[in-house]
Amino acid sequence: MKVTVIGGGSSYTPELVAGFLERAGSLPVEELRLMDIDPARLEVVGGFAQRMVCASGGPFEVRLSDDQRAAVQGANYVITQLRVGGMQARCGDEYLGRRHGLIGQETTGVGGMANALRTIPVILKLAEDMRELAPGALLVNFSNPAGLVAEALSREAGDVMSVGVCNSPITTTMGILKQIEDRGGGKIGLHRTELNTLGLNHLSWHRGLTIDGEEVWPQVFGGFLERLASEEQPSWDPRTIEVLGMIPNGYLEYYYYSDRKVASQQAWPPSRAEQVMEIEAGLLKQYADPERNEPPAELMRRGGAYYSTMAVRLLNAHHNDLGETHVLNARHGGAVAGWPEDWVLEMGCRVDRAGIHPLPTEPLPPVCFGLLAQVKMYEILTVQAAAHGDRDAAFAALLAHPLGPEADRVQAVLDDMLHTNQRYLPRFGEGR
Repeated sequence: MKVTVIGGGSSYTPELVAGFLERAGSLPVEELRLMDIDPARLEVVGGFAQRMVCASGGPFEVRLSDDQRAAVQGANYVITQLRVGGMQARCGDEYLGRRHGLIGQETTGVGGMANALRTIPVILKLAEDMRELAPGALLVNFSNPAGLVAEALSREAGDVMSVGVCNSPITTTMGILKQIEDRGGGKIGLHRTELNTLGLNHLSWHRGLTIDGEEVWPQVFGGFLERLASEEQPSWDPRTIEVLGMIPNGYLEYYYYSDRKVASQQAWPPSRAEQVMEIEAGLLKQYADPERNEPPAELMRRGGAYYSTMAVRLLNAHHNDLGETHVLNARHGGAVAGWPEDWVLEMGCRVDRAGIHPLPTEPLPPVCFGLLAQVKMYEILTVQAAAHGDRDAAFAALLAHPLGPEADRVQAVLDDMLHTNQRYLPRFGEGR
């Protein structure tokens, strides 16, 4: 088995390597190919990864490459964790929003759109290489904005098997299990649970949880309301949660409390990207230590908790034909009655050797669907803009987005976005 990681120089890579080492008995990886366009960073991270594997008895080989086509050749799985433009581009996305009094964030609002315009063409080129060099391989995308990338792959490269993955659902599940454990409920393994989630990536609502097939949501939801009532400044308005009857994904704060989020940006610097750059500098320094062969504790500060758990569990379920349920981003194909079948949704999916199978589920109520449908239209327009360099589609995407600028400011924001990112957007060329 060959697993290729595009963006192998990421600070997340050691966590992923640790996950493969833990599953070495059930997931027979022979070669882990780390590919990155930054040779200095790849040398540091890749060298550390090789020491980790060596210290564990060398169950598989770690090879480094700066050639995408060579890295993809013959792969069974291709994992993407790339960031076009690096952390500096993410910082630019954040301050793009701040300049215009809008949300600046790497997946949400105008920052998320800028990220998508840079990232989608690169992922589509990867899919093109996989079609030729690794037919039948599964593309597992972690690159943000994960939902938009999954939508682009579904619409523009539907013949390449792919799935979008985010750590938010598994982090939510682990948090709930920790609360149950703290209340004396005992240790509960992740394999015994199924989280009922529906929506888009970073725009979803949690509405059920089973443990060994038994629904425990009433207790979970009641406990959530109790915690909100006990907080002096709750993160969510309790009345909103009562009416929804669901627990929103944390990123919905950007939609439900937009003014608060925009105001908080005035405290920058540091923005989140600037914080991460500082964290990564420290991590890379530790990775470069020739005596180190275990991931440092500081890696948890980077974000992406349970990333390796999510990634390796998914590959294990697919390779070993386990039929497990995972919350993933995939074209639902009619699993949600009454919704357009070509929409990519974040939802429960069965994973087996044949692929990713969205499970039939009840639609969201109108109070959620209205927002979801508006953001989905923005996503579809953004995919069109990114894949084809379509400026009118980009304008329409900003106009459609509920967190976008007012109509008479759309062109100014778009011009700023394209100018700021022009070196990464060759499809758009010059001019309006």
